[in-house]
Amino acid sequence: METVALNKRLALSLFLLRISVFIVMLMWTLDKFFNPEHGAAVFEKFYLISGLGNIAVYSIGTVQLAIVLAFVTGYQKKISYLLVLFMHSVSTFSSFKVYLTPLEVPNLLFFAAWPMLAACFTLYYLKDFDTKWSL
Repeated sequence: METVALNKRLALSLFLLRISVFIVMLMWTLDKFFNPEHGAAVFEKFYLISGLGNIAVYSIGTVQLAIVLAFVTGYQKKISYLLVLFMHSVSTFSSFKVYLTPLEVPNLLFFAAWPMLAACFTLYYLKDFDTKWSL
């Protein structure tokens, strides 16, 4: 296969990964704005940070929104892709207890975090090849 054709296929594949990861991260971010009580409950249950009020959750959501917007546009890939990988890594590993009881509702859904973590790693690792619609 020609290098040019391979680069086009790789760029399209990485773009689709970036968009799909962005959709998930955007929904998690928007949840902090539309349902800050849920955001606070997630921080308490999975990150052991209790007592977050709406202002704190909105602030976290604002920072997260800036990161995911930089990520989806390919802005400062070295930093934004790494931050998305870090955020999702923390999210995945903080949920460790649910992986021990996969058949309890809704724990099975948490296993979707692993392929997404692989996608985040792939995007960071191959960031120089992620050129389609990227700043």
